[in-house]
Amino acid sequence: MPKQKSTHRVIALLTALVAATSASGASAANLDGNYAPVLGDAPATRNPTAYSAALSCLASHRSNTRLPRISVGRVSDLTGKVDFDTGAKISQGASLFAITALTKAGFPVVERLDNSVAEIELNYSRQHLLSDNPQLAGQSPDNYRRIYAGQIAGSSYYIVGGVTELNYNIRSSGVDATVGNRLATGLRGNVTEQSYVLNVAIDLRLVNSRTQEVIDTVSYQKQLIGKSLNLGLNGGGDKVGASLSGGRSGMEPIQAAVRTLVERGVFELTAGFYGQTVKSACLSPGAEPQGPTPADLAYQASANGQPR
Repeated sequence: MPKQKSTHRVIALLTALVAATSASGASAANLDGNYAPVLGDAPATRNPTAYSAALSCLASHRSNTRLPRISVGRVSDLTGKVDFDTGAKISQGASLFAITALTKAGFPVVERLDNSVAEIELNYSRQHLLSDNPQLAGQSPDNYRRIYAGQIAGSSYYIVGGVTELNYNIRSSGVDATVGNRLATGLRGNVTEQSYVLNVAIDLRLVNSRTQEVIDTVSYQKQLIGKSLNLGLNGGGDKVGASLSGGRSGMEPIQAAVRTLVERGVFELTAGFYGQTVKSACLSPGAEPQGPTPADLAYQASANGQPR
């Protein structure tokens, strides 16, 4: 008889849980047209990197500098790292990152990445279908946009390249400890801690649009760290058992690292157009983790009157 009562209690508890779950899931839309409110209300914020300030610093000297027009081609994901369920591991928008970085640096940018709208409008113009005053259609035979020789701005240079490396588990470490009573019914606690390092790298080049000569190349890598901590507590008696677990984990975002690499690369490729003095003022060569580049050292030597 006691066993039967216990069974009835379990069934009643399960029924209550199912009813509570069903009640929490709305079956009809609310007055605002939604089934449930959206979780979270964080606002959209700017998306700077560690090098955005240096790019903006370059732009502050734009009025004193004659700058070339620059375009961006493909900056592709060349890592080959793809997950069957979630897709590519690396952002496919590195070219867009580069365009944004160029505008932050104050350069005039011409569109070459997506010419679909431009091609459609040029085609409409050739057929005399495109007009800046469509309300006058049918009233004047000259009411169409004309195409003139040389109307499209050309680029002096363009940037292309790719995300070339994604290396997992460069280093990892961890600890797993269990402390407590040896008996099966005793109280035991478990702690698991792990950390790991991976890196992502990018290669970019600056090309002369007229001669197709590669003017400069850069290669940068950035390491990322991830950590996790899990806690567990188990115990019980002859008739009752309990288990409690929790934890936290986090990793530096890979896609944000790609944006950081692109902005660093764009700065290095283009800051020279502002002059070495401005470049050094906006991003000190001494701030580089691996020290000044050979070009920076040569400039410092010439500034001090030493032979290069």
